Amino acid sequence: MLPPISPNRDQRPPSSPALFALGFRPFFTLAGPFAVLAILAWAVIYAYAPAWTPGGLPAMLWHGHEMVYGFAQAAIAGFLLTAITNWTGINTIRGPALATLAALWLSARLGYLLPSSSALTLSAAADLAFGIGLLAAVGAPVIQVRQWRQLGLLAKVALMPVANAIYYAGVLGHLPQGTYWGLYAGLYLVLAVLFTVARRIVPFFIERGVPERFTPRNRRWIDIASLALFSAWAILDIFTRQSQLVAWLSIGLAIVHAWRLLDWHTPGIWRRPLLWSLYVGYGFLVLGFLLKALSTWAGLSSSLAVHAFAVGGIGLMTIGMMTRVTVAHTGRNPLDPPRILAPIFALILLAALLRVVVPIFLPAHYQLWIAVSQALWIAGFAAFSFIFLPMLARPRIDGRPG
Repeated sequence: MLPPISPNRDQRPPSSPALFALGFRPFFTLAGPFAVLAILAWAVIYAYAPAWTPGGLPAMLWHGHEMVYGFAQAAIAGFLLTAITNWTGINTIRGPALATLAALWLSARLGYLLPSSSALTLSAAADLAFGIGLLAAVGAPVIQVRQWRQLGLLAKVALMPVANAIYYAGVLGHLPQGTYWGLYAGLYLVLAVLFTVARRIVPFFIERGVPERFTPRNRRWIDIASLALFSAWAILDIFTRQSQLVAWLSIGLAIVHAWRLLDWHTPGIWRRPLLWSLYVGYGFLVLGFLLKALSTWAGLSSSLAVHAFAVGGIGLMTIGMMTRVTVAHTGRNPLDPPRILAPIFALILLAALLRVVVPIFLPAHYQLWIAVSQALWIAGFAAFSFIFLPMLARPRIDGRPG
């Protein structure tokens, strides 16, 4: 779980509904059902190719954008608004301010559905306002306590609305390459946030969650190498055509992050679904780098690498973080979570395997694997929503604020 809320923080009962008592509550409440609805809509669009698509966008662009800037960014927002409170000892926004930020995110998603030629522009305005608002919400406590070690993470949060603005400039016809630059920059920024957060919390969770005595190791050279390699890799892949260099950087990143996983490994992980979901999700990020290299050297579809990052990496790690944070921050015991967690995580894992791994060996049934993967993803996040949305809407069971 996240470090406990420090005792000197304001302990007065919240004046707002429980749903807006802390950042994880509204954003996990939005992220779970949205993961279901967005993939359900994408499955229908993918299978039947209707004439109408949200906002009039090419279907693939809408799908990619909404999974990055919609689903993934909501999950990240919920986590960061909660974690920053713990890391700085200062409350992040709650009550009406938090509700307003959540409303901006929701408005950006619903704006596509408006029967108006301005629908895309309205969605863009709400989406960018949300990104800027999130930066202000997580940045204010950091600046207040001068916790400058958080600036690297804040920089990634700050770049998200910039990348999103580039994407919208592309789809609105103002920047020819903007859609590609903005979409992949957003995806890689989400990965960068996940790497940063995982470096901080996964060893903490493992050390306190496994039944055996174990201290995960974090090596300074891996921290430096992963940041340098990833920065170069992302910039070159988005803005250049240096595919050979990107492939070699991908191999370097796979080695560095696989080494980190080895440093974190202990057998007790596999007895705790809240641990193995994060660990396996991180493993899919490693697989994504390998597949990125093989897309250049062996002719594999680049879509496999993208979905290793997205379905396996982002999917498993976000649902793992959302469940862990929800269990711990609603007053429950993370060492004794609901038994249904293992089946829920297994559904997302199977979705990733069918979307990424199985097509490599059985490509003749590619469309079938995609359809089954979509169904498994929908089932997994629907189960998460059914179990956890009531927890998110109700006060903590231990009576504490938050």
